[in-house]
Amino acid sequence: MPQITLSLPAAVGLLAIFIAIGASLVYFALGQTAAPEVAPTVIPTITSTTTPTLTPTPPTPTVTYTPLPTPTPLSYAVKLGDTCGGIAFAFNVSVQSIVLLNNLPADCSSLIEGMRLSIPHPTPTPTLLPTATFSSAEATEAACQKLDYTVQENDTLSSIAANYAVPQEAIIEFNGLVNNVVRLGQKITIPLCYQPDPNRPTPAPTVPPPYSAPSLLLPPDGAPFSDDAGNVTLQWASVGTLRENETYEITIEDVTEGEGRKLIDYITDTKYIIPENFLTNDNIPHVIRWWVTTVRQVGTDDDGNPIWDTAGETSTLRDFTWTGISTGAPAATSTP
Repeated sequence: MPQITLSLPAAVGLLAIFIAIGASLVYFALGQTAAPEVAPTVIPTITSTTTPTLTPTPPTPTVTYTPLPTPTPLSYAVKLGDTCGGIAFAFNVSVQSIVLLNNLPADCSSLIEGMRLSIPHPTPTPTLLPTATFSSAEATEAACQKLDYTVQENDTLSSIAANYAVPQEAIIEFNGLVNNVVRLGQKITIPLCYQPDPNRPTPAPTVPPPYSAPSLLLPPDGAPFSDDAGNVTLQWASVGTLRENETYEITIEDVTEGEGRKLIDYITDTKYIIPENFLTNDNIPHVIRWWVTTVRQVGTDDDGNPIWDTAGETSTLRDFTWTGISTGAPAATSTP
């Protein structure tokens, strides 16, 4: 056989070509055969769950309320002339507290001598820290001039307020009154600082409202009189405190058989004695009619006599009979 002689580089090159061809055949064969798909194996993840441990909560303590002992009210025996305002001032409590504790009327008008009243203990007032200046209300209170006044007969709160030119509301507030009712002998404080400023123009005087009709007291309607009974005195109840220019007008008329003898007089008292010269002595019963009204002077006439105007309602008419025993002397007649 013929002998083929190859050099070393050519032999190496041929060997490399054979290896490349063999590798290509192997790769091609493997690509034609599909490898079975293997499902991935799921490895479960273990999660550690921590169970919380409950810590017991201690129970909330129950607060027990212990009420403070209520002080027992004081007991007081009413004396003659006592008023709720005076008692309240003496014990440093309000009039309203006495009224509520003892179930009294709002005007505290049912006090009787010897009556036992329960007096509440005064409410302690907290001590205020000192301040450099007074507040407006405190400054007014400190600078306010006051007057102590004792209620007189026929006084009303409106008349007292008018006499001192102080509003009723200011007197009620300063004295802790529950209404505008005052009693004879009651002591009250009048705050004069509420009077009008003298430097301001003086307003025109306010005319008070009309007075109510005077209530006739004596003699009873239809009462008989004769000259052996003495003087005939007429009496009526006061309508309140009259001003300087106000008075009572009393009218007395003999209405027997239409005689029409009339007497008109002006007084500030609540009783009137009929002049003897008006009562006849003719042994004939006379019917005497009388009534009272309140009037106010509004000026004077050319002769200097006062001019009166009605200031209130007229009382009811009341009659009495008069029988005078004749002594033979002519009876004096009155001047109408």
